[in-house]
Amino acid sequence: MEKPQVHTDIPKILFTVIFISFLIIASFWILTPFIVGFIWAGMIVVATWPLLLIFEKKVKHRWLSTTIMMILILLVFVIPIILLVSSVIDNSAPLIELAKSPSDIKPPQLLWLNDVPLVGTKLYDAWHSVLASGGNSLMAKIQPYIGQAANWFFAQALNIGRFALHLTVMLLFSGLLFLQGEKIVAWLRHLAVRLGGQRGDAALLLASLSIRAVALGVVLTALIQAIVGGVGLAVSGVPYATLLTVLMFICCLAQIGPLLVLVPSVLWLFWTGDTTWGIVMVIWGGVVATMDGVLRPYLIKMGADLPMVLILTGVIGGILTLGMIGLFIGPVVLAVANSLLNAWINEMPKPDPDLSETIEFMNKNFIDKK
Repeated sequence: MEKPQVHTDIPKILFTVIFISFLIIASFWILTPFIVGFIWAGMIVVATWPLLLIFEKKVKHRWLSTTIMMILILLVFVIPIILLVSSVIDNSAPLIELAKSPSDIKPPQLLWLNDVPLVGTKLYDAWHSVLASGGNSLMAKIQPYIGQAANWFFAQALNIGRFALHLTVMLLFSGLLFLQGEKIVAWLRHLAVRLGGQRGDAALLLASLSIRAVALGVVLTALIQAIVGGVGLAVSGVPYATLLTVLMFICCLAQIGPLLVLVPSVLWLFWTGDTTWGIVMVIWGGVVATMDGVLRPYLIKMGADLPMVLILTGVIGGILTLGMIGLFIGPVVLAVANSLLNAWINEMPKPDPDLSETIEFMNKNFIDKK
C-alpha cells in the first residue's frame, strides 16, 4: 500500500517566514532607541532587587519601596554620572588647548630632591641629566597623544543628547520593572521555557546571576574605589581631579586598578614640591588599591569567577560602541554570554587527555589512505 504524499505549500512557508522576519526587524527598528536604556535598567533592577524586597518588608507597599529605590538610583547613580559628564566637558577644553601648545608643557626642575637625605642630590643630578639628553623632546612626542585622548573624551561628553535619552529611558524602565518585576520575570521564564524547556529556564537564572555578579562585584567595586580615590585627589589639590576620577573608574572597571591614575598623581605632587600631600596620597592610594580585594568577595556572594580579559574587553568594546554607557553594559553582556556558553559546553564531559583514541578516529575517518 502506497503512503499518501504530503503536499508542502512552499510559497505559503516562504511568505510566512518573510512576514515574520519583517515583523521582527521592524519591531527592533522601532525599539532601537530604547534597547540600550532597557538593558541598562534591567541590569540595575536585577542587581538591586534584593534591596527592593528589604524596603518592601519595611514599608509594606510596593509603590513606596519603588519610590525609595528610584530616589536611591538618582542620588547614588544618576546625579554622580551627570556631574562627571559635565566635569568632562568643563575640563576637556583646557586640556585640549594645553595639548595643542607643546611649548607650554615643560618638565619640572624638582628642586625639592636636593632636600632628600643621602640620595637626594644624586637623584636631582640624574633627573637633570635626563632633561639635558632629550626630556623636552620626549614631552613633545607625548603631546599629540594627550590631545587625541582629550578630544575623544570631549566628543563622548558632547553627545549629551543620546546620553540623556538613555538615562531617561533607564529611569522609566527601572520604575516599571520595580513595580511589575514578578510579572515580567514570569513572562520571561515562560518565553525561556517555550524556547528551550528547562534548559531555557536555567539559562535565564544563570544570566541573572551573571548580571548581579558584574553589577555588584565589578561595577559597584569600581565606583566605590573611584569615589574614594577621587576624594583624595581633590583634597590633595591634584588638578582635574574629577576627570581623573572618571579615568580611575574606567581603569577599575577594566580590572587594571586605580594605581594607573594614583601613581602619576602622587608623582605630580612630589614633582611640584608638595611632599606632605604626596606622602598622604601614598597612604591613601594604598588603601584605595587594596579595597578591591576586600569589597569584591563581600559583594559577590554567589562566587562568580569572571575572567579579567572578558571584563577588560567588555569595557573597551562597550566604550567604543556605546560611548560612556558602554562602561556598564559591555561587561554585563559579555559576562552573560560567557556564562551561558560555559554552561552549554559543560553539558558534555571533557575530552580524555589521552589522544590515542582521537588519533585512531581521525586516521579512520578523516585521513584518505591510498
